[in-house]
Amino acid sequence: MAETIEVGSVLTGKVTGIQPYGAFVALDENIQGLVHISEITHGYVKDINDFLKVGDEVNVKVLSVDQKAGKIGLSIRATEEAPVQIEAQKVKKPRRRQAAAAIQQDTEQPQGFNTLKDKLQEWIEQSQK
Repeated sequence: MAETIEVGSVLTGKVTGIQPYGAFVALDENIQGLVHISEITHGYVKDINDFLKVGDEVNVKVLSVDQKAGKIGLSIRATEEAPVQIEAQKVKKPRRRQAAAAIQQDTEQPQGFNTLKDKLQEWIEQSQK
């Protein structure tokens, strides 16, 4: 393995193979590394083929170099700027106070353990209200 490849460096490579877990990228004629599926792009990647094809030229950042195993870990997403989240896209969680208030309003009936047979008629009546 070439000593010229250093962790943190950004290189250009060509996609030589795609597997469900990642894409192999040739950095030169003798050296290739793996871009794990989680390092393809920002966000969730279900199918790598939606983002890459064999033969594509990509910029990659070297994440790790294992001389003994002969493995190089690469990242495409580390070379891209993270997308800015818009406030409207953020999912807001319900407040606990609102949930607690809803529970307190429904406590007019006695609480405890009942058999399904006993509760079934009660549930039917509640659903019809």
